[in-house]
Amino acid sequence: MHTIVVTGASGGIGRAVAERFLNGGWSVGLVARREDALREVAGQHSNAHVLPCDVTDAQAVENAFETFVQATGCLDVLFNNAGIFTPAAPIDEIPVEDWFAAVNVNLTGMFLCARAAFGQMRHQSPQGGRIINNGSVSAHTPREGSATYTTTKHGVTGLTKTLALDGRPFQIAAGQIDIGNAETDMLRDIKQQAVAAGQPAPPTMEVSHVTDAIWHMANLPLHANTLFQTIMATQMPFVGRG
Repeated sequence: MHTIVVTGASGGIGRAVAERFLNGGWSVGLVARREDALREVAGQHSNAHVLPCDVTDAQAVENAFETFVQATGCLDVLFNNAGIFTPAAPIDEIPVEDWFAAVNVNLTGMFLCARAAFGQMRHQSPQGGRIINNGSVSAHTPREGSATYTTTKHGVTGLTKTLALDGRPFQIAAGQIDIGNAETDMLRDIKQQAVAAGQPAPPTMEVSHVTDAIWHMANLPLHANTLFQTIMATQMPFVGRG
């Protein structure tokens, strides 16, 4: 049985991906802070492993990965997904606390989880595995008022490139998926707010297209890799210039 750890598995894209892999027969490590939400995702699946963990806590991350590997014997894939948004504002109006919160989760959390996964994949037998980082279209093009989120997502791209390079000698493949406007609960709220404000609703796509893409990335043989993939609602104003 293949094995995967999904961070941020309690909701949104993380939950959708976790459910796809659970239904696909993989052993899935469910990582997030809220144990009750993780148990809801796990449901009656015997192949689910509930791993409550704050990804900004280095020791908690190590413990979660060790617990998973003790139960499953190996780690094939990490979907490094946990992340947060902070309220939009010009940089001089962004509370410094919001900056630290975004960096702690979106960058430090990704680093700690990638570090734990890389160490396991490097030393297990057979050696190797795959790390898939959740970037964003914001890793390329910002929205207004998004200094915290956009900066951290650009950092994720640097992490992905370095993991892909450093992983070569150890059969560790690393890639990044940049997702634009998948129809999660959060995006549905954004659409409702836009409509209520008399603005056009942003174009969206079904989350199932994202889970299909990640399923494909995860199932590639280790001698093949999707280094970067952008999947987005077709009508998003992502490319082009004024």
